[in-house]
Amino acid sequence: MIKMNIILFTVIVLIYLVVTLYLGYRGWKGTKNAEDYLVAGKKIHPWIMALSYGATFISTSAIVGFGGTAGVYGMGLLWLTFLNIFLGIFIAFVFYGKRTRKIGHNLGALTFPELLGKRFNSKFIQWFSGLVIFLGMPLYASVVLIGAARFVETTLGPIGMNYDIALMVLAIITAAYVVYGGLKGVIYTDALQGVIMFIGMIILLFMTYTQLGGITAAHQALTNMADKVPASAAKAGMTGWTTAPIFNSPWWWTLFSTIVLGVGIGVLAVPQLCVRFLTVKSNRELNRAVPMGGLFILMMTGVAFVVGALTNVYFFQQDGKISIQETVTAALPNGNSDSIIPIFINRALNGNEWFIYVFMLTLLAAAMSTLSSQFHVQGSALGRDIYETLTGRKGHNSILITRLGILLSIIIAVVLGYILPANIIARGTSVFFGLCAASFLSMYTLGLFWKRVTREGAIAGLVIGAVADVFLFVFMHSAESKPLGIAKMVLRRDTLLTEMPWPVVDPVVIALPLALVVTVVVSLMTTADKRQVEKSFKGV
Repeated sequence: MIKMNIILFTVIVLIYLVVTLYLGYRGWKGTKNAEDYLVAGKKIHPWIMALSYGATFISTSAIVGFGGTAGVYGMGLLWLTFLNIFLGIFIAFVFYGKRTRKIGHNLGALTFPELLGKRFNSKFIQWFSGLVIFLGMPLYASVVLIGAARFVETTLGPIGMNYDIALMVLAIITAAYVVYGGLKGVIYTDALQGVIMFIGMIILLFMTYTQLGGITAAHQALTNMADKVPASAAKAGMTGWTTAPIFNSPWWWTLFSTIVLGVGIGVLAVPQLCVRFLTVKSNRELNRAVPMGGLFILMMTGVAFVVGALTNVYFFQQDGKISIQETVTAALPNGNSDSIIPIFINRALNGNEWFIYVFMLTLLAAAMSTLSSQFHVQGSALGRDIYETLTGRKGHNSILITRLGILLSIIIAVVLGYILPANIIARGTSVFFGLCAASFLSMYTLGLFWKRVTREGAIAGLVIGAVADVFLFVFMHSAESKPLGIAKMVLRRDTLLTEMPWPVVDPVVIALPLALVVTVVVSLMTTADKRQVEKSFKGV
């Protein structure tokens, strides 16, 4: 029976992959020039764009990584769902998206760094932004790969599929349609994958509540487990899985500054999402995309976080253990939150083997939709934003360099997937989103809404934000500074400031306001290019 199920699942996956590759082929057939390859010809249907935006935004890092993190931190992660919908969909589409689309079209921008560079008439801004993306995104891409590979390993391990093989296969399949299909291929496949993800998460929520005796019983049981909080977590400020941590405690700062705020605000300046606004032909399409985008994000993150927290109820009822204790191994004495969702799916729903396969297909779709956009943006950053800007050469060579950049990005992500430690998925995502917010958000926001901002101000904010964020990760934020060890070598201690709460304050809380202040102050001290401003805001 198991063999028949494995065969059936293999057939389903092969059909899915064939359809995915066909859509990539359709994208390739419809790609005639750089505009087609980089912004899909600017004629994408709003619902397709919304599904592509959501599928790109939500990946295995959200479902597996942040779902597992919810198993540790509890329902407090639902604040991130709120920010994702309010900022990542409503504010992003209605306010940022419309101006991004119009200004981008006025300036002929085909990538996010090119939009920023042309808005301020600065080649430096374009190639430096491209460099930040190309160097920073591999961490995010690798954790998405890790999330999918971990679930495949957990599910298909009995038939010989290990983590290393799963990681490589996923990367190769994604590369097959991204390199040639361009953004059209990416968006077409994203839409398909978004539908699969939506259906899978609805089934997951239903079956979780069924397993735990219903909505009321499940949530009440989780509330009643407050006395099961581990002593180390309680000391750090945790009070339960349905209550907020103690204000100003390490647990509070990690939950709200790193997990909620870092990702919740960073979404406004993530390149692979911002470039989606350039793919529609009018602002009307962006308005029409809001309901679909909001519903999609609600079902993806809301379900992942609720189910992640409720895994504690299941594991405690079964084994008398909380979720993080279920993931303990000899190699990981403190547990691995990245394994919580895969273990829950494979154990709690073992009697519904068909759903395990459906959910693995959901995770494949989630991983591939996000990876394809990440690799596309990294490739375009190298080809369009760095190579073209620094050499002045355009045309076929640029597309070739872009495709080589995609392949290089995939290789880097795979290598990182093999060497990164456990419990990295949620943290790696937060690091990249925080870097985008610190580097880009101040000049991007002011560039869209304040005509007085200058090139000098934008450059100052970009450089200060990026440098401050990286510096704080290396020398201040203990979650990264300890493993890196650079602070230990230079300062003889793990962090620059050891007094609480500084070691647990996320870098974006400091770097983003600093970049914003610098951008404003330098802009007030310099003069804006009136001709460039008029050109940018024509018709806005």
